[in-house]
Amino acid sequence: MDLDALRYGDFSKLGEAVTDWEQMTKKLADLQKDAESNLKAKADTARWAGVNATVSREFITKTAAEFADAHTQADSITKILSDTRGELISFRSQLNTAITRGAQQSLTVIDTGEGTFTVTGNTRPDWASDPSGKTGATDQKAVDDLRDEIQGILTKATQSDNSAAKVLRLLVDQAKYGFADASYANRDEAAKAVAAAEKLAKMAKNPADMSLDDIKDFNRTMETYSGDSLFAEQFATRLGAKGTLQFWTEMTSAHAGARDSELETMKSLQNNLSLTLATASFSDSEAMQHWKQNLIAERNTNFRATDSFSPIGALGSQVISSLMRQGQYDTEFLDDYRKTLFKADKGAGESNTDALWVKGYDALDLVFGDGNGRDPLEGLFEGLSHNPEAATHAFESKSDLDHMLGSTVYTDRGESLGHALEAAVTGVAIGDYSSAAPPHSAAQVQIMANVMNAVAQPGGGSNLVSKGLGESFGNMAASYMPEISRAFAGPNAAVFLTNSDLPKGLETTDVTRFLSAVSLDPEGRAGIIVGESVYTSGLLDAHLSDPSLFDGPRDKVLENIGRNAGIIEGIVGHSMADESVQSAVDGENDYNEALQKKGDFVKTWIATGLGYGSVSLFPGSHAAAGAAVGGFAGGVVGLAVDRVLEGQELEGAKDEALYASAKDLYAMRDSVNQQTQWSVADALEQHHVDLPKDGAGDSVRVAVNEGWDDASEFLTNSKERPNG
Repeated sequence: MDLDALRYGDFSKLGEAVTDWEQMTKKLADLQKDAESNLKAKADTARWAGVNATVSREFITKTAAEFADAHTQADSITKILSDTRGELISFRSQLNTAITRGAQQSLTVIDTGEGTFTVTGNTRPDWASDPSGKTGATDQKAVDDLRDEIQGILTKATQSDNSAAKVLRLLVDQAKYGFADASYANRDEAAKAVAAAEKLAKMAKNPADMSLDDIKDFNRTMETYSGDSLFAEQFATRLGAKGTLQFWTEMTSAHAGARDSELETMKSLQNNLSLTLATASFSDSEAMQHWKQNLIAERNTNFRATDSFSPIGALGSQVISSLMRQGQYDTEFLDDYRKTLFKADKGAGESNTDALWVKGYDALDLVFGDGNGRDPLEGLFEGLSHNPEAATHAFESKSDLDHMLGSTVYTDRGESLGHALEAAVTGVAIGDYSSAAPPHSAAQVQIMANVMNAVAQPGGGSNLVSKGLGESFGNMAASYMPEISRAFAGPNAAVFLTNSDLPKGLETTDVTRFLSAVSLDPEGRAGIIVGESVYTSGLLDAHLSDPSLFDGPRDKVLENIGRNAGIIEGIVGHSMADESVQSAVDGENDYNEALQKKGDFVKTWIATGLGYGSVSLFPGSHAAAGAAVGGFAGGVVGLAVDRVLEGQELEGAKDEALYASAKDLYAMRDSVNQQTQWSVADALEQHHVDLPKDGAGDSVRVAVNEGWDDASEFLTNSKERPNG
């Protein structure tokens, strides 16, 4: 920065820009609030149909998010500009003070252009009369000191100006269309993030020089900045796509067989690197676009560590996927990568998929923890599980879905596939406890229908449950209790409230066979039972608090809900009895543990006021939003979940031993009956509904028993049974 530019610069225009941005930020804050509380909130509760169910809702959701990003970006720009202006004014003040002090010492400062300047001493008559010459020496020191002081001020001012320009350009470049979500309190904060990225990228280009202590420092910095979009984009692009894959190849080779603290360090590094690259993937900068394209282009490249003696390294796709297990990657990037990987996997055929990725890579281990990373589909599926939109895209093709399900027979990818399918059909990312379950789109319901159809196929479809998919299938069933209930109830089942875009999208025979197969897996069974209990109690709470939800007598509501509960849990009970109860319940401890886990999971959701899967499905009134609204404690849903869990510890009276033992078929019937009656009583009491308590309970009792018996008929009509 030129001396005169800082000394005489007019910062009033920069001040006006800061004021304009401050006003813009305030206006965007109001727009963001309005978009979230009005636009999006109303869209979430609206009863969409047809094209609006997908296009309009998605557009409104993304528009609301854009307002939030616009406010964030404007706020960051405002703070960076304001901070930079304040710093430059401070540096100008320091410069003027130094020049004034120099003038008092008869020193002159002159701008010589292009960032240079001179400091000279003015000749005074008394200097020549000093025979010692000390006056001249003192003057030269004063000249040097002033020169160094001014140079230091100009250097800092230049750094402030340049770094502000740099981070502002990077910030704007993050989004080709729309706005970036990077948030910074000041210029220095943004500049530090960029500098940290440059430092780490430089280290990663020379992994052989990194000691374990260096890796720990590297990891700590990455953990700090993994969610910072400027840091992530700069790290990824400066290292390059090929450099990123080579870095991880070197790390896994150099630390193969790591144990104890070294293993924990490497697991943490993989986690933070995955999160950082996921953040970077959302950048639309030109450099990042090239990075994503080049990364996919390297999928078939053989990556070897520099000290490897084997000619066989790791395929680029294996390395890429091993870094997708954590974090949410950009949808478009996941779509592009998934298409190439699915094409290769399908080309090998179901029975050869394991050979395609594992054969010849026996010594390969790209994952510090579970698995080894040889099957790139596992990492891809975990990546999809954190991005529901991309997961839904992945399985919209029935051909792709059927292939992936069929391939689980010959691979170990079942559990990861299950996670991706959960995200695809529920719209909620795995491990996300902060997002409400959105209404099921037509595409999601169709995927769920296709999954059920695959499991329902005679001659082996039910075997899919035992390929690591049982738990996920149970969770998916829990989320689809409204559609499942509609399938059993038939046409005009208005009692079974839902905001699904395709409430009648499931086929009864497939649903029956699916529930029957999944119920034989302990964790799958737990998902079905908890899901049914939550949906039943939520329905009762909604209807008894808001009579307008069903145009008919309340007795009819109780009968329909009770019968439905009996059918669903009856299918579970009869299926277990058919399988030979003893063998089916050998893993009863696993079931009890799974039930506890599901219950705790539900209570976590309820405590946030968002609802669990099928609970968050009642549009319209506050009371109909599911008993989860307002917290878990005291709600009808919360009480129902608590009783399901407490029942495991009860002994004695069979009608209170809720699901504690599945060995007695009639004990299960009594359990669901008692559970449903208790939920009715809870709802009557909470909402002060004037209905005879005994009469209401008896209506439910009869209906549950009828549903229980109907369940046996559904099974008999849908599959071959031992005594059918």
